[in-house]
Amino acid sequence: MTHFNPVQLAVAILLLCLCACLNEPTESSPAYLPMDDSEYPYANLPRIVIETEDFAGIRDRETEFPSHLQIYGKDAPESEVYELTVRGRGNSSFKMPKYGMKLEFKDKVSLFGMPKSRDWALIANFGDKSHLRNYMAMRLSEWLDMPYTPRCTFVEVYLNRKYMGLYLLSETVKVAKNRVNIEENDTTFLFEKESDKKIDPPFIRSSLGYAFHVKSPKNPSEESLELLRNHLDDFERRMRWFSLADTGAIAEWIDMESFVPYYWVQEFSKNEDAYFARSIFMTWKKGGKIGFGPVWDFDISFGNESYEINRGYENWHIRKYRWFSYFFKDESIRSQVSRYWFDHRETFRALIDSVPLYEGIIAKAVENEYRRWPIMSNTENWALKEPYEDYGEAIDAMVEWMKNRFDWIESALNGENVPNW
Repeated sequence: MTHFNPVQLAVAILLLCLCACLNEPTESSPAYLPMDDSEYPYANLPRIVIETEDFAGIRDRETEFPSHLQIYGKDAPESEVYELTVRGRGNSSFKMPKYGMKLEFKDKVSLFGMPKSRDWALIANFGDKSHLRNYMAMRLSEWLDMPYTPRCTFVEVYLNRKYMGLYLLSETVKVAKNRVNIEENDTTFLFEKESDKKIDPPFIRSSLGYAFHVKSPKNPSEESLELLRNHLDDFERRMRWFSLADTGAIAEWIDMESFVPYYWVQEFSKNEDAYFARSIFMTWKKGGKIGFGPVWDFDISFGNESYEINRGYENWHIRKYRWFSYFFKDESIRSQVSRYWFDHRETFRALIDSVPLYEGIIAKAVENEYRRWPIMSNTENWALKEPYEDYGEAIDAMVEWMKNRFDWIESALNGENVPNW
């Protein structure tokens, strides 16, 4: 007969209770959410534990599933159990095995010191083997003092008692005092350039055929939509004329203080979506100029582009496409953009130097991530173009690309070679 000492007996009882909890159905008002981290141990990051009602799977980006969420620290929960809804999020990324999620809490909550809100996003970064590209773009936007940069932090996620991996918890792009801080009325707009592959209503289509999803005002009237449509149509007609005349008048229509740093975050990273494809946010108030930002969606950037033609560090990127191609026919815009680079070049260099710091923040979580999703050498997914032996090689390749990109921009702007790194 086996005998247990008191400590062994207590551990055995605790394990039995945990196993029982892990197999129980969800409760309508649970006191806590169980988490088993025996396979994926604590990695110096907060753990977000989510349970959907009756463990329903996240099947699409439209269905909102009633859920509960709790934040765990190293050894125990560090928050109450929140009520919320969860749905899928992302465009092409939602089709990947590890997908993003949109969180909408019942009440406003402050997460990890960020201002209170009901709306948050969990970004999967499955197509970015470094898991750093979105985070780096937000840091660069913040350092360049853009009007608003979505706050974000790294977390690990458990969904329905299964480990999902390393995520970036981020604020969503919405109109609010602590987010895109503009008026909420029928003549002030937050809108997003959309791809024709996925157009969310309400939307308008401009004279050049571009689709723009209107995020604010909510439920806009036809008169309000017509106001924005007419302004963009008028701008596009004048943009084509002004760019040919090279008069400098385009800057009378766009807010250069927001456009120039926005441009450089996109251009430096060669963000594939930024060539006027999608995830391009703008603001406009009747009687004012078109503002650019916030920046968003950088998993396919910094050398990780899905199209081989975009993957190299050479050549200008977004200034060749659509609206931007008209902007850069204007000498005054080219001159202002060039001056801005030389005034802020050390900020871009600092981003490259900061990669080891960011890598250290997620180092242990990356071990869990690639134990759960062993894709480091995988090139079968459309977003996974480069195979790597290990995580270190993926980081080294990205840093080398960033250094070469910096040097190429320096050379292109001043017409001479720059010292090697």
